[in-house]
Amino acid sequence: MTDVFINRISVFLPNNSVLNEDMETYLGLINGKSSKSRRIVLRNNGIENRYYALDKQGNVTHSNADLVASAIRKMFEYNPDEIKDIDLLVCGTSTPDQLLPSHAVMVHGLLAETSNIEVVSHAGACCAGMHSLKYAYLSIKSREKHKAVCSGSERVSPIMKSTYFEEEISKLNSLESEPFLAFEKDFLRWMLSDGAGAFLVENHKNTNSLSLKIEWIELSSFANKLPACMYMGADKAQDGSLRSYHTMKLQEILCNSVLSIKQDVKLLSENIVELGFNMLKSLLDTKHVNIESIDYFLPHISSFFFQEKIYNIMKDNHIGIPYEKWFTNLKTIGNVGSGSIYLMLDELFNSGKLQRGEKLLLVVPESARFSYAFCLLTVC
Repeated sequence: MTDVFINRISVFLPNNSVLNEDMETYLGLINGKSSKSRRIVLRNNGIENRYYALDKQGNVTHSNADLVASAIRKMFEYNPDEIKDIDLLVCGTSTPDQLLPSHAVMVHGLLAETSNIEVVSHAGACCAGMHSLKYAYLSIKSREKHKAVCSGSERVSPIMKSTYFEEEISKLNSLESEPFLAFEKDFLRWMLSDGAGAFLVENHKNTNSLSLKIEWIELSSFANKLPACMYMGADKAQDGSLRSYHTMKLQEILCNSVLSIKQDVKLLSENIVELGFNMLKSLLDTKHVNIESIDYFLPHISSFFFQEKIYNIMKDNHIGIPYEKWFTNLKTIGNVGSGSIYLMLDELFNSGKLQRGEKLLLVVPESARFSYAFCLLTVC
């Protein structure tokens, strides 16, 4: 087994940043009216800017694969020929451009300058990017590969556009005088954004610049305990089970916006913090990590609504980390799902703040059916 290092990080954010007051210019008005829940959701989540792979007319400007390929090329901009040496490409996303072929092979298809290499896709939600990192980490650690690139990305904006809900609103218009989009569908329109990040993972550290040594990565699912909380391509039954779009007629899919992303907000608020951060306590004990040794804490939070809850439960579990050690760019970049941890780490890694020997703790909760990813890095 060999040590494993993140030696380079790059990101790609499409177009210009979008302010809160301009969101509906890009996403459109549902039934010709401004969303009633938009201001409430934005006030709670604390996001002020985000990026969309859309222009102001709602036209799509980039595919998800485009975003990732652009981030990867940026990582090799000073030595373009080096991209030929990649022997593993691992990509994670919640929002692939199509069901088949897989997301990662579509990214590979845009990187014609690479070789014929192993390519792996990870599906899921926010943890998909961390699953990609773990696969790259294990491949390098076992000496199966020597130069791996992993990524996390989302291109969710096209399925948040008002046109995506036209059939459902048309149906409601025929039944009600004041139709409105259900909160579990409207909620995520004001939470999510687009972007991609990529890591270069190798078995040696940089000689002339900083690297991040991967000490460990742990992932865990609580799907055996709880029903789905965030879902797409399905509807939720009263008993918590999901009914797949595969079992529905086309008109039912359209009239209920089944292909939109939905969130069970009550289930989310009751479980997302407690499950993951109680587990973090036992994990740190098992790994013999003293919380005082952590210099930077990077939690992927979908909303600042959860910040104080996380702080308090960590304090109650005797693993409290003061806010001055926290690092997040949620306010300025938004919630990019599986790409968020890449975007956070990129900003910190390239900030000039890090010093050799410092330790970074990454935490990525995923609400889809309650999964969590944890990672400890050492600056070297």
